[in-house]
Amino acid sequence: MPAFYVLYSCIIMPDQKTKWTVFTFLLAVITMGSACNYPIRKRPQKLLTKTIEQSISYDVGIIPGYPFNGQQWDTLVRSRLLWAKFLYEKGIVRNFIVSGGAVHTPYVEAEYMKRYATAIGIPADHVFTETQAQHSVENIFYSYELARTLGFKSIVLCTDPLQSILTKRFTFRRFETDIHHLPIIYDSLKVYKDINPVIDTGDLQSETFIPLKSRKSRWQSFRGTLGGGIPWNGKKIRPAL
Repeated sequence: MPAFYVLYSCIIMPDQKTKWTVFTFLLAVITMGSACNYPIRKRPQKLLTKTIEQSISYDVGIIPGYPFNGQQWDTLVRSRLLWAKFLYEKGIVRNFIVSGGAVHTPYVEAEYMKRYATAIGIPADHVFTETQAQHSVENIFYSYELARTLGFKSIVLCTDPLQSILTKRFTFRRFETDIHHLPIIYDSLKVYKDINPVIDTGDLQSETFIPLKSRKSRWQSFRGTLGGGIPWNGKKIRPAL
């Protein structure tokens, strides 16, 4: 599992050649055999079906960040935000925390994601920003802490199926309040195929931006990917919301 997690983290590298080489590799692995079909297709549908059949809803959903080039949203973050729109319109998730700082580009991930979220129809007062996270596990940790501050009591991770699988163990072992998962069902996004808003990005850049690769060594970045930078303060399990 850690090897795949590291490979997945490479997707967010600013080097497009590296990004798509790794993505192609992962896609090939994912599509090999019926065993891999379960986490990518069958698991998301199973989780959504259970949620609907049991009339489950959540106070807040976590949407992990993704780098922004200042021009248009990436396919991955587009899918995450449209999935959030789907869940909001179905009444399954009432609020969202978009998470991420200025990691690989000067744009604060949470801020541009909120702007896109509101542009596609999620009310601004239902979208909250978390801007400290530098890695996927930090997206979850800091969003959980923000959810507590905001008074939310139920929480779910809304992201792509691969990231959901790779963070499953972390979400189930480190938090007293269960962080449930509702990974993207891509077929459900077809109804939104024509949605591609343009947002104003002029004020979204961090004035103190230093790219992650200049702030941390590869080893430090690797440790961060695995949660080494999280301030647990001696408590490896966060208290209930």
